[in-house]
Amino acid sequence: MTTYGMPYFLADKTGLLGGSEFTDVNDRMRLVYRCTAQDSTGKAYIIYDSSVTGVPSITLDFGSDDSLGTISFGSDRSLPMKKYLTKVSMLGSSKNRKFTGLDGEEYRWKNKSDEHEWTCYTSQAKIVAYYDLKLSGEPTYGLHSGCCLSVEEEYGHMACEYLASLMIMRHIDAHDL
Repeated sequence: MTTYGMPYFLADKTGLLGGSEFTDVNDRMRLVYRCTAQDSTGKAYIIYDSSVTGVPSITLDFGSDDSLGTISFGSDRSLPMKKYLTKVSMLGSSKNRKFTGLDGEEYRWKNKSDEHEWTCYTSQAKIVAYYDLKLSGEPTYGLHSGCCLSVEEEYGHMACEYLASLMIMRHIDAHDL
């Protein structure tokens, strides 16, 4: 795979928790976050990379009361979101959580740090991804919300999982969980 020495800048089409598409401004990646079911038992979302064939999808299932449900990776691994994305400390904020990625590495999401709305770090404090909201007064271009998920190029293989964990973090924030 060709490397360009620049992050994936994934423009968030809607900026909403209900579903969106995230397209790299340089056309290297396109992630889809789509609601696949919504009824009295809860909501289900699927996340996949439409630019790569054979990449397993991630499913997020939330409870009917917007509670955290389960995260599933393909058909072989499923676990409760509370076990997947855990608070960094018992007394800490629910907006500061960690998870072990499918690559075996530990990552942490933190809200409102390093000038970004959300920032994802490795256990060695290296920034690997971040999500920015559209700035107040900033114009929108084309069909995008002005929000953007950026993923460092060397961590592009983790982009779907970063998006999944980010959407859970945003859900936690939106519903005060």
